[in-house]
Amino acid sequence: MPNSKEATALTQAGLNLIQQALSIYDRELRLVIGNQQFQDMFDLPDRFVRPGADFAETIRALAERGEYGAVGDIDAFVKSRVDQAKDFVPHYLERTRANGHVISVEGNPLPQGGWVTVYTDITHIKRQERLLRARSEELSDQVLSHTEELAQTNRALASTNKALEETKRELTEMESRTRLTAEMMPAHIARIDRDLTYTFSNRRLSRVIPGRPTDLFGLHASEALGDEAYARISPYFQKAFKGEANVFEFSHETSGRRIRVALTPDRDDETNEITGVYILSMDITEEAQARAALAQTRKRELAAQLTSGVAHDFSNLLTIILGLQSRLGQMNINDTAQELVQATTAAVRRGGTLLERIASISGKREAHFETTDVPELLRGLETLAKPTLPEGVGLDILTCNLNDPVVLDAGAVQDGLLNLIINATHAIGNGPGRITLSARPIRETWVEFRVSDSGPGFSDEALERALDPFFTTKGGDGSGLGLSMVYDQTKVAGGHIKIANDPDSGAIVSIRLPLRKPARPIAPRLVLLIEDNPDIRTSVREMLIDMGHQVIEAASAEEALGLMSLEGIGLILSDVILEGAQTGPEFLLGLKAAGVETPKLLMTSLPAEDPRRAKAGFPVLHKPFTKGELATFLSQEVRT
Repeated sequence: MPNSKEATALTQAGLNLIQQALSIYDRELRLVIGNQQFQDMFDLPDRFVRPGADFAETIRALAERGEYGAVGDIDAFVKSRVDQAKDFVPHYLERTRANGHVISVEGNPLPQGGWVTVYTDITHIKRQERLLRARSEELSDQVLSHTEELAQTNRALASTNKALEETKRELTEMESRTRLTAEMMPAHIARIDRDLTYTFSNRRLSRVIPGRPTDLFGLHASEALGDEAYARISPYFQKAFKGEANVFEFSHETSGRRIRVALTPDRDDETNEITGVYILSMDITEEAQARAALAQTRKRELAAQLTSGVAHDFSNLLTIILGLQSRLGQMNINDTAQELVQATTAAVRRGGTLLERIASISGKREAHFETTDVPELLRGLETLAKPTLPEGVGLDILTCNLNDPVVLDAGAVQDGLLNLIINATHAIGNGPGRITLSARPIRETWVEFRVSDSGPGFSDEALERALDPFFTTKGGDGSGLGLSMVYDQTKVAGGHIKIANDPDSGAIVSIRLPLRKPARPIAPRLVLLIEDNPDIRTSVREMLIDMGHQVIEAASAEEALGLMSLEGIGLILSDVILEGAQTGPEFLLGLKAAGVETPKLLMTSLPAEDPRRAKAGFPVLHKPFTKGELATFLSQEVRT
């Protein structure tokens, strides 16, 4: 089989052998191919017959040469010809050239976009027609006229028949390509009739809902979709059969997938009756995770704007009250007054603690993702949690199929689970009881952490409002921010939280976080570390060395520039704020402009909304960070 270059050469040679001139332009009216007769017929320079030649420039050159006779406004003429070509309407015409030759022009659009035109010199045919008119005095002008019109019509008809044959061939190929495209799409495309029986399917349902059949033709929708999915989709089927197109999403609990479905009524063209419904469904789990994280971030930003001013003024007020109470406590007052001073001081301190919790839930929080060994994480959590457990309350920790590391915000996960364990101890109260913490993967999509207890469970009101900020069932001892903080951290990570009651055990809180597998660590390399704080520079250097890298150090951009002449630098890691004339981003942008392709990364303690960080232009790691967080950052941002 010839290669592409050989095939192109063979095609060109074949086109050059035909007697007619031919040109093919693409949808942008750039020349794809033209044969030798095309160049010879119009005496075109080589630049107009090379692939990519512009149609408008070719027309302009021919018009200026007089090919189309006297043309008044050449710009308007060229624009008119280009507009006609872009209409992509089949046409046949005959015109007399400036040299007296008569040519027929037969143009047809291509299904892929573009245009093919065949030019035929019919001068001899026209000459014969003129001779026939001159020598046949016996024939009336009307007969001759009809003869000429018939000849022209026959030529046009032949052109039309050829176009129809080509269209038929293209339609057959298009149907084949359409079916192949439908089979290759990651979405499920199907049609059901009024009996809810599948009449078409692209065999992709199992990609959207794992475990479902692939060959759906003739199956009822309930059998194809399964009980859970059918129950969720069935009401929308009814809407579609009433003529209402609809798009909706639902969570498939069995598979842990979030699914989007679009239903479109199929109407009969003649009767306008609905004969079926077209189905388009797709797995949008990752999109939903990202969307939830973004929505939660926006909520937190709004909360920060609403509370920051009030919290600032309230904090100042508490500071004044504490100062006054301190002065009052130093006065010579009786014991009752002293008790009132101490009680007021304690209340003010609780208000300060409340402000800190408000700040932690409404202010921006940096996520610190790192490769995490879940069983080890839970062992560390057990060490922290057991001293807080009342006597008689036990803690069981179970892990299942989580032997391989995953990428999590380990600190946030541990804080959240500890918060849930403490809440469970309060729910159990003084009596004996048990708390169970389990962790398991869900279909390689989620990591689920589940905390259950043997307490009385959530009340109906708590089931409805437990995740709302400031809702508490602990009376004056609770801030109402514990579960809402866990909810907030979970949403920021792209996960979701669910609370429920188990009739046999008590309350259940389930946290599902995206199951992210660690990227492969980058190979050891020579790292240029730029940091003006010597203590931080030492700490980061030791982390990099522990990962197997070699490190050279600089305290400023100017010093780093002097080290760039060293061979073998495979990574540059710089702080955003540096001593000297240049910041870290400015130095890295200078290297990029100079053509230095070495991977360039930044680190900083600036908040995410700070313009110096937001406009850095390079990936940024937030300080402080652990070695694991640094390793995860490098593996995600450096392409080896």
